[in-house]
Amino acid sequence: MKLLLVGATGLVGHEVLTQALEHPRVESVIALTRRPLTVAHRKLTAPVVRFDDLPEDAGWWQANAAICTLGTTIGKAGSREAFREVDHDYPLAVARLARAHGTQRFAIVSAMGANPNSVFFYSRVKGELEADLATLGFPSLTLVRPGLIGGDRAERRAGEQAAALALNLFGPVLPKAWRINSGSRIAEVLLDAALGDGTGIKIIGSAQMA
Repeated sequence: MKLLLVGATGLVGHEVLTQALEHPRVESVIALTRRPLTVAHRKLTAPVVRFDDLPEDAGWWQANAAICTLGTTIGKAGSREAFREVDHDYPLAVARLARAHGTQRFAIVSAMGANPNSVFFYSRVKGELEADLATLGFPSLTLVRPGLIGGDRAERRAGEQAAALALNLFGPVLPKAWRINSGSRIAEVLLDAALGDGTGIKIIGSAQMA
């Protein structure tokens, strides 16, 4: 299994990378990043790329499966336009090139409430990406929709930290769909989808990862 990974410097992406490098079925991991990785491993190749100008004929596009964990916040991106570029345009560009080079399986971190008709901008962008990915013809497409993601981030997100404190406090009495999904559990689900043999479009919600 040759795995293409996008977003390896983020919380979930780092977890995917760690698990993939340890997995006996994964022969090699191609991790596309915007800045150099500090991880070195015999299975790992980590090209530094510009996601707004991806090389279309690179040999590493020819992977068995691809996992995308790219994502940001509107606050960090600086504007709605910049957020949409990172959370919609970049993942879609990666998916198109991977599919054009024969990739059969694609798994991506989306979001709870993703809906192209949502009145909420964040949910609408996620829903539009899901709809666009569905048109690319992947034999297997897995859309993972976590709620709040738990784990140690390199970046500080104050709003998420406050929400996490509340959810950790009340988690035992909350419905499963409202509980925190750990980065490691989300990574496990993504990797299972990439290594699996099912076909069609599959949606995995927060409750299934609680």
